[in-house]
Amino acid sequence: MASKDNDEKELSGITKAAILMIALGPEYSTKIFKHLDEDQIEKLTLEIANLKNVDSETQRKIVKEFYEYASAKTFISKGGIEYAKELLVKALGPEKALEIINKLTATLQVKPFDFLKKTDPSQLLNTLQSEHPQTIALILAYLEPQQASMILSSLPQEIQSDVAKRIALMDRTSPDVIKEVEKILEKKMSSFVAQDYTKIGGVDTVVELLNNVDRGTSKRIMETLEEENPELAEEIKKQMFVFEDILLLDDRSIQLVLREVDMHDVALALKGVGDEVKEKILGNLSKRGRSMLEEEIEFLGPVRVKDVEEAQQKLVAIMRRLEESGEIMISRGGGEELIV
Repeated sequence: MASKDNDEKELSGITKAAILMIALGPEYSTKIFKHLDEDQIEKLTLEIANLKNVDSETQRKIVKEFYEYASAKTFISKGGIEYAKELLVKALGPEKALEIINKLTATLQVKPFDFLKKTDPSQLLNTLQSEHPQTIALILAYLEPQQASMILSSLPQEIQSDVAKRIALMDRTSPDVIKEVEKILEKKMSSFVAQDYTKIGGVDTVVELLNNVDRGTSKRIMETLEEENPELAEEIKKQMFVFEDILLLDDRSIQLVLREVDMHDVALALKGVGDEVKEKILGNLSKRGRSMLEEEIEFLGPVRVKDVEEAQQKLVAIMRRLEESGEIMISRGGGEELIV
């Protein structure tokens, strides 16, 4: 519960977020909720429920603070930190402007190599081919998955798995190293250079890449990784599929998956998913099977998020197994595959 002691005790971030939701009202709060994950929604909802009374002055301060930080982020994204500081000093005074900038720069993540998004892929590929695999890995880790996947697929086969491995094992990279690589690319490509202090690479990044390259490239890279680093390969394989990937299957493949799984698990897996995923599965059942599954979903009532995720993982495991055995094919990016 918010009280008059708020000035004496700093409110937590979740409490401020809850107060902001209350101040915005249900119409706008609902729109914001759509961009949050289940865990964030649960925590925020609980916090809102515990805030029985929030005085108007507290609400006003929180909304004002949110507006100031949102404005500062907009200024930074348009013209950089110095530009934002200049505008904030004029609007809020030097002391308040410095406070906001300091808090933002402690957490702000501005992605480097943004200039490469507008670079012709063939030109970028020609530039990167002469670089060391570690340098290539660093740059690909910062690119959008689709663009990075295109580059990875076009690299010489003998270095593809090496680059993928380096991305997966990458953790944090020194800002000085990033700046040096950017300077080199600036000279070679005569483009705008950005800065960054973010965490990059890791298994998540290489999974995104492999999910976007063609099946042949993905298979070659995984086979090499399985030989060189089995533990890393297994960790990547575990994350190679998500439940929503069922949308990438054709009807025959979905029917094969459904034959392998208990309908109770299917019902659980469909709780809370989007209409597109739900209709994709229901559309591949007989009229009677569809009716029974819809009744099962309705009968379940409220369920725990953990139970839904476990049920979805069972279907994901079946999809993985069937694809590995060649019984189904998951359509990924990176060009069409020949079927003979």
